[in-house]
Amino acid sequence: MTAIKITRMDCMDFLDTVDDGSVDLAVADPPYNLNVAEWDRFESHGDFLGFTRRWIDKMLPKLKNTGSLYVFNTPFNAAHILQHLHKKNMVFQNWITWDKRDGVSAPKTRYSNGQESILFFTRSKEHTFNCDDIRVPYESVERINHARKKGIVKNGRRWFPNPDGKLCGEVWHFSSERHKTKVAGKVVKPPHRTIKPTDMIERIVRASSGRGDLVMDCFVGSGTTAAVCKRLGRRFVGCDQSKEFVRLAKQRVRREKVEAN
Repeated sequence: MTAIKITRMDCMDFLDTVDDGSVDLAVADPPYNLNVAEWDRFESHGDFLGFTRRWIDKMLPKLKNTGSLYVFNTPFNAAHILQHLHKKNMVFQNWITWDKRDGVSAPKTRYSNGQESILFFTRSKEHTFNCDDIRVPYESVERINHARKKGIVKNGRRWFPNPDGKLCGEVWHFSSERHKTKVAGKVVKPPHRTIKPTDMIERIVRASSGRGDLVMDCFVGSGTTAAVCKRLGRRFVGCDQSKEFVRLAKQRVRREKVEAN
């Protein structure tokens, strides 16, 4: 059975227990300082940034030289996080925009918020990236169907579409989890305020790790990353300071089925 370990612990203390150079992939969905719950509340933006820099500084040594890091946050906060990771000599790969398609009400003084940012950094240029495992459907269906039969001439060569779809880009279209778990057509309150879509986390895990690799999440929350890792045959270590979230995450992992090779 794939090793999955979830601990109730503060993220700073937890990171002290993880061996340096042991983690293949870190997925971090930390507080955003949006005051959605007690764990997301800070005295000031400066306090929030100080906390963010501290956990990042503790986490980076845990990555292998071939390791990868994904960090979720708001675009504004991501701009600060990107600068800090750059100063720490992490290799920038992508600024991914998650188009949530949430149907939120629009403000009248600026553009409506409908996205979150995901920063993808690596320790070096020698990192895992399984691009063929996360191909997405082509958008121009009629043109692609034509190309499958006769191809399209590009630069003097005839190109045929990949049967598994096109390479994945930097704008991701995933509905938020609350819209995927409606009851009788109505949105219900989730057990965790900021649950990330399972299929989005699966894309990250498939792209940046292999079977048997160690994935780490020091903000476990509802346990999405842990459950995905179990199903895909990855090892996992993570923590959350909430007793209730750790309980929910462990229950979710127990229910998850391991995917065949």
